[in-house]
Amino acid sequence: MGVSIRKKQGKWFVFVTHNGRRKAKCVGESRAAAMQVKRILEAKLALGDIGLFDESESQIPTFGNYADLWLKDYARMECKESTADGYEGVLRQYLRPRFASKRMNEIKRDGVKGLINDMIAKELARSTVRNALSVLRGIFNQAIEDGLLESNPAIRLGRFTRPAKAGAVKGIALTTQEVVEFLDTARLVCPEYRTLFLLAVRAGLRRGELVALQWGDIAFGRDEQDSNRYILVQHNYVRRRHTTTKSKKPRRVDMSRELRRDLIELRDARLLSAHLQGKDDISSEWVFLSPDGNILDPDNLYHRYFVPVLAKSRIRKIRLHDLRHTFGSLLIQNGASIVYVKDQMGHSSIQITVDTYGHLIPGANVSYVDRLDGKLAENKSTNRQPTATPQQPEENAGLEIPSYVVDLLGGGGQSRTVDLRVMSPSL
Repeated sequence: MGVSIRKKQGKWFVFVTHNGRRKAKCVGESRAAAMQVKRILEAKLALGDIGLFDESESQIPTFGNYADLWLKDYARMECKESTADGYEGVLRQYLRPRFASKRMNEIKRDGVKGLINDMIAKELARSTVRNALSVLRGIFNQAIEDGLLESNPAIRLGRFTRPAKAGAVKGIALTTQEVVEFLDTARLVCPEYRTLFLLAVRAGLRRGELVALQWGDIAFGRDEQDSNRYILVQHNYVRRRHTTTKSKKPRRVDMSRELRRDLIELRDARLLSAHLQGKDDISSEWVFLSPDGNILDPDNLYHRYFVPVLAKSRIRKIRLHDLRHTFGSLLIQNGASIVYVKDQMGHSSIQITVDTYGHLIPGANVSYVDRLDGKLAENKSTNRQPTATPQQPEENAGLEIPSYVVDLLGGGGQSRTVDLRVMSPSL
């Protein structure tokens, strides 16, 4: 039996142990308050009052109720709406059916492992299993911070997800010729949005970032030779809501000469139209407008423009997002470093870049090893042919050997090998 206090993550907790049972309670940020609670609990236990265990047990919420609070107070407040919706989907599909009626302290590590094994048995992708585990781990971390639990039963279980099958690669990258065919078709079907599709394959913007781009986000540079030409991607439009980029950080994407020319042509036409309306500043206006002059809805972009262009062109069936994949792939195929591609794409880690775009360059490794054959052939041609005549000693007769070389050859400051086994392996 015992009562102790401990500070965790800036808050004081009181821990009570009695007959193998242990309870924890978050008191707050005051050590004095924790000490006062400790003395009260010690007095109660000394008198045989163990009702606090039953009371604490009844106060621990079920997983289903606590998950609702976690979604409301954390996910909906700290994360983007689409991310929170994804968490809710994971809870509804995988976690609630298994844990909803259990109290938080009743969910043990073996139960979490059982969830992982069942998901693997259903042949779900490894990423799906890891997503479910990540949500579960986040909920238990919050429970620890709230003082409901002492440990997280879902931590350090990533190795158990390895047997799950790898997810299928969804991205498709167009070839250079297919890009030309697609853009030529766009010029015929919807010329007003041809530059938008060029932007997708030359800058890799997501569809929400494409429609939310403003003229003030573009730096054209002095001319085409000026390398200081780029697009600052800092706006996004998802589910009819203006928001930040996926990483919540702006990124700078370099702008090609062709894209610069098309955007300047579009800008000049927009400036002329604005001047006729008595406006001189369009920096806060969207680059691509809907027919009624408002922001272009991403769903309308897909169904009304992208699908008709794709249907009329002679290229493979792709998604709108595959134009972004094409940008990353063509960068790599043209010699860009993986670090540069990561920065241009706005990935949070280089591992995402490798996993997503590394498979899009089959044969690149073959070209590198083929170059080794060329190097070997070059070396062979430059080597002198051996002759029957031994090398004449007078060629190096005038070469003076520095004294420090002699010392190094002898070892230990001597001019000959001390250890005879170096010269005679039999010793």
